[in-house]
Amino acid sequence: MYLLFDVSFYFQSSSVFRLTTQLMTKAKEKMIVMHPLPRLDEISTEVDGDPRAVYFRQAEFGMYVRMALLSMLIDNKLSAVK
Repeated sequence: MYLLFDVSFYFQSSSVFRLTTQLMTKAKEKMIVMHPLPRLDEISTEVDGDPRAVYFRQAEFGMYVRMALLSMLIDNKLSAVK
């Protein structure tokens, strides 16, 4: 299988690019942190308590969007059968 990136590079650099509470103290107050989840080591779990960390809400809202899309597809499929 051909990969578009080098997996070993990810593991080498993952500890270098890590969001921590110390970095968050340098960030602007209106900045938000989004992430597609699941996270590995790129965001410290201590950041979860920061009000600017919105990735759990992001995941929740994404779930509702997927539910709505599935509902629309199912409704269209059922109306086409009638």
